[in-house]
Amino acid sequence: MRSQPKRLHWYSVKRSRDGGPPAARAPNFICGVHAVHEAVLAGMAIERLLVWREARSGKVREIVTLAGEKNIPVRHEERSMLDRVAQGTVHQGVVAITAEANYARFEDLFRTERPLVVILDGIEDPHNLGAVIRTAEACGASGIVVPERHSAPLSAVVAKASAGALAYLPVVRVVNLVSAIEDLKMKGLWIVGVDPAAESSWTSYDYRNPVALVLGGEHRGIRRLVREHCDVLVRIPMLGKVESLNVSVAAAVILYEAVRQRT
Repeated sequence: MRSQPKRLHWYSVKRSRDGGPPAARAPNFICGVHAVHEAVLAGMAIERLLVWREARSGKVREIVTLAGEKNIPVRHEERSMLDRVAQGTVHQGVVAITAEANYARFEDLFRTERPLVVILDGIEDPHNLGAVIRTAEACGASGIVVPERHSAPLSAVVAKASAGALAYLPVVRVVNLVSAIEDLKMKGLWIVGVDPAAESSWTSYDYRNPVALVLGGEHRGIRRLVREHCDVLVRIPMLGKVESLNVSVAAAVILYEAVRQRT
């Protein structure tokens, strides 16, 4: 295992002017019964719920009941009102208006003895980002790291695609991904890049150690400089005609191999 430094001298996380937590905002509304239910259940800071007055599903009634238990105001509105707030996102008759929130702190990635971090390099599709967050949370990952540029923001689309997992999994946004990788190395994590040109199979690596998995976008994969800062590269074999997997599928393959080894 890599030797541990005495202290971490610098961080690449963008912070607010007063030196507090990172200043980036998460979405101020969450749409869809599953995403809203998990957000309420997880205790997210929700200012109020907007519910379509003609909604009849049992899940919506469950959400309203749960909101009452947590003292969250509920407003029954016309569907047109929810449509305007959701801005085109499918809301299924329920929208949660959330308070302003921050991305997670870099330190939040180290709440366990064996961190399992997912680094996403250039994932700009919000559906893909949400799907990776959903899979990572299901696999017990410690958190997600995304760059400030070339990454989908934590929008309502991401929250819905995550099916509520965004309420539980820390997402850290950093100014420079390479610097963040070096920070993680200094914390004792091994950096494993998923690259189709790698020689080693994804099953050949020992994921039982503290590890960060790096996945790139579908079109360009991991950027050269990020790839060069990985400790090891692994590949998922492609036996058909297509050249690559969707990033959320690739993340699931790698993460569940880590789960298999760790359990």
